[in-house]
Amino acid sequence: MRPMPTPHDPAEERASLAWMTEPLDATVHLAFAFDVGDEIDLERARTILQGEPGQLPRRRRTPESIGYRPAPIRVEVEPEGIRLPGDWEPDRPPRGELTLFDFGAVSLTVRFPLTASPAELLELAATLAEPAPLTESARRLLAPWLARIEPAVHDFAVSDMSEEYIVFQLAGRRPSWLDQRAEWIAGMVRLEPGPLSPAEVREATRLSLSYTPTDLVVLDWAAGFVADTDCADTLQVIEFANVQLLEFRHIDDRLDDRLEAAYRLIRPDRRPSRLPRFWTLHGDAVRQIREMEIEATSLFERVDNALKLIGDHYLARVFEVASARFHLRDWQQSIRRKLETVGDVYDLLVQQAGGQRMEALEITVVVLITLEIILAVWRH
Repeated sequence: MRPMPTPHDPAEERASLAWMTEPLDATVHLAFAFDVGDEIDLERARTILQGEPGQLPRRRRTPESIGYRPAPIRVEVEPEGIRLPGDWEPDRPPRGELTLFDFGAVSLTVRFPLTASPAELLELAATLAEPAPLTESARRLLAPWLARIEPAVHDFAVSDMSEEYIVFQLAGRRPSWLDQRAEWIAGMVRLEPGPLSPAEVREATRLSLSYTPTDLVVLDWAAGFVADTDCADTLQVIEFANVQLLEFRHIDDRLDDRLEAAYRLIRPDRRPSRLPRFWTLHGDAVRQIREMEIEATSLFERVDNALKLIGDHYLARVFEVASARFHLRDWQQSIRRKLETVGDVYDLLVQQAGGQRMEALEITVVVLITLEIILAVWRH
């Protein structure tokens, strides 16, 4: 016998509708990550920008060993030109912060404090689904700052790649967030104003965690939801995961380009040189491949080990949730596979060069023997 459908509770529906119009104390955090070069001399950059080393905010539970290695440089900036879409006006002037990491990445975060109802926040989330205009505004804002730190950046070049992330933070603490507001939270993190299917709601809110019964962190690919007041460390961990995603994408893309160039050197039919095969000893190619392998491995290790969270289980879990949503492990595996391929290409080029040297030596020996025979015959 099929169970009877549960009737809707009119009182519950009225309460839900009333909540959707209730003013909330919210902050919209926008994070933009860019790659500007191979390495940033943080001490020199600190002197240029008059910034300060920025470690994670400390809580009583956080051991002293938790933090960045080395600490990035943080500088407050005026976020001129960056505005929320539409007619939104923040309750207070937005605040911006520029963060420089030693592995060549910079992150710009802008915070907009708002008073808005859940329905209005959902509408705002929908307008943020296309971040390109905001990203261009962030690039224009950062241009003079990056020009100032160019002397402190090794191989300065601002990449076309970027990563954007949005966090909607509510200051009020409430119990049973996911039990009562799962559909609304799913719409926020999916930047989708319309209703979602139950399966999509479950998937959007699947990766979540709470430290107390009244706070919540839910992270999706494009946006996150945080219900907490003292959460600066949580927001910084999410920001760093966004920066790490950018760097992994950047390393992976550079490896693709370098490997394609290496393949052209290996394959005889695609080799640009018109010299005979035994004269092509791949000296420059071997050196370039080896340098690329060392450079990529060093950058990968610095990015992967920049933030140490062992000892703070909650922040470690926040980072794990962000890593899962951003597929950081997949990017790590892709980079490791390509680094292994780079090593194989290096070995192959060395073998080819060795074989070609042997061919050249054998030809030289044959020529010398032939000349000796000819001279011996001519003398007699």
